Amino acid sequence: MTTTFPDRSATTTTASSAAPAAAPRTTARMSALVEEIRAVVDRGLAPGLTAERVGELLAPHLGAEDLLTPEQQEGDASCYRQHVLHAERDGSFSVVALVWLPGQETCIHDHVSWCVAGVHQGEESEVRYALAPGSDRARLRAVAEVVNGLGDVAGFAPPGDIHKVRNSCGTTAISIHVYGADVTRLGSSIRRIYLLSED
Repeated sequence: MTTTFPDRSATTTTASSAAPAAAPRTTARMSALVEEIRAVVDRGLAPGLTAERVGELLAPHLGAEDLLTPEQQEGDASCYRQHVLHAERDGSFSVVALVWLPGQETCIHDHVSWCVAGVHQGEESEVRYALAPGSDRARLRAVAEVVNGLGDVAGFAPPGDIHKVRNSCGTTAISIHVYGADVTRLGSSIRRIYLLSED
């Protein structure tokens, strides 16, 4: 299954209703990583600790030529592209590859669950935000700007997971994301989209 995100709204490409969708083809390395992630998720740890442990498992696989198939590395000229690599049957986690062409970015958003992201190829810039109390409403405040290169891993668990990600390099960037939810059932990993106030 492939999902693209034009104009900040998710659209999903699925098989026709006449035939059931085929399971995504994965590499042996990805299948082994999924088994390792399953063992951690099945422990039922707190979300932040689960994200930390999954990040430790993901890191050694980043940059490996046999992690993704050629099809799972294809981008889309109109927006960043999501390739679903695995969705656990019980909905407890999913693994996706996001392929970013130069300049492509997300909106400012948070997530439906804990999440881990690791750079597999290229470089991604990330701005992390916090909600700061205001006189009439909370406002977004940038708290960190990070450049994530090959092999870098970040893990988050709500709250405290608001960010915007952008391919800031001159070539294709690919990152592997693991979410503590089934993004194929939910349609997206994004819980809320945030807008920066003008004042």
